[in-house]
Amino acid sequence: MKQLIFLLGVVSILFISCKKEAESASATPMNKQVRMGESIFRNEGNCQSCHRPDQKIVGPSLQEIAQIYTQNKASIVPFFQGNQDPIVDPSEYESMKVNLELTKSMSEEQLKALEAYMLSFLPKASKNLD
Repeated sequence: MKQLIFLLGVVSILFISCKKEAESASATPMNKQVRMGESIFRNEGNCQSCHRPDQKIVGPSLQEIAQIYTQNKASIVPFFQGNQDPIVDPSEYESMKVNLELTKSMSEEQLKALEAYMLSFLPKASKNLD
């Protein structure tokens, strides 16, 4: 009986440690970066007021942005910093200028996180572009 209890205890410990390893493996730096980018997108960046994942509202969809930047092998960060012209929809640039003032004040880490979040919406069929 004592051996059975001991064995159950060992199995429980192994199960718990495996579960913790799986959880930490899913919390990769990229996942953390995407989550940080999502928070910026929804909150301090005020991006969701004009952009949606799969449809154009005021600005282009995140899917369209991700696809165009990927096809052009370009980074969104210089655009957010005010160092690059828009490549997705230049006609909407004037309405974006207010939000660019927000992104210009963000750190490189914040901008890369915002970019990672936006690029995470690249349509699956387009992820193999090269």
